[in-house]
This record gives sequence, structure tokens and C-alpha cells, in this order.
Amino acid sequence: MSPLLSKCCLRLSANESYQNTESEIEALTGVKVSHSTQQKLVLEQDFQLPQAKQSVSEVSVDGGKVRLRGKPKQGCYWRDYKAIRLQGIYYGAFFDDNQSLIDYVNSQRLVNPLVCLGDGHSGVEFGI
Repeated sequence: MSPLLSKCCLRLSANESYQNTESEIEALTGVKVSHSTQQKLVLEQDFQLPQAKQSVSEVSVDGGKVRLRGKPKQGCYWRDYKAIRLQGIYYGAFFDDNQSLIDYVNSQRLVNPLVCLGDGHSGVEFGI
């Protein structure tokens, strides 16, 4: 698979189901890349969280629920995700893993006072 085709698969997979990505890639490029190959490509990526280049004085946290499909006849289930923005520049996302979000923020150079924006229901606490 060419680097450009891989990039297109990853970009579409970020916004679509793997099954829809399979259809869209074939429609756009004429190349069939199966939904299981789409998923494998995503899972092989090593996405690194950005490190702030300056001290962080502002953190914004938001989150929600994602509905996941289980095996046939087992129904769906819900999981939490959280997204974070540091200094209005650096972004990260965490799926069902509050502790990694907390560790990530606490690994930054935080100033005192630290302004934290969110809905108050994020369930995270940071230390300075």
C-alpha cells in the first residue's frame, strides 16, 4: 500500500466506520482495501501525544460516550472518551482511560494558578 493510500485510509477511518471507509476508498481511488485491513492499519499506528513547548496555564477537558457494537446478537455497549486541549494548541484524546489523561497533563510544566475549563463532570483532577 502506498503512503498516500495509507494516509487516505487513516483520514477516512477517523471519521467513518471501517466498513464505510472500505466503500469510500474504493469509490474514490478504485482500490479495494477491506474493512479489516483498515482496522489493522489504524491499530498499527503509534500516535504520540504532543508535549507542550511552553509552560501550561490553561487546560480544557471534555468528554462523552461512544456506543460500540458487540458481537452479533449481543447488542451494543457504551464507553467513555475524554479529549483535552492544553494552552489552546495541543490536543489529546483518551478512550476509557482517565488515569492516562491525568498522567499526561501532570507530565507537562504546569503553572500556578492553572485554569481548568470543562463541564465539571470530567472526573479528572490535576496536581501542580
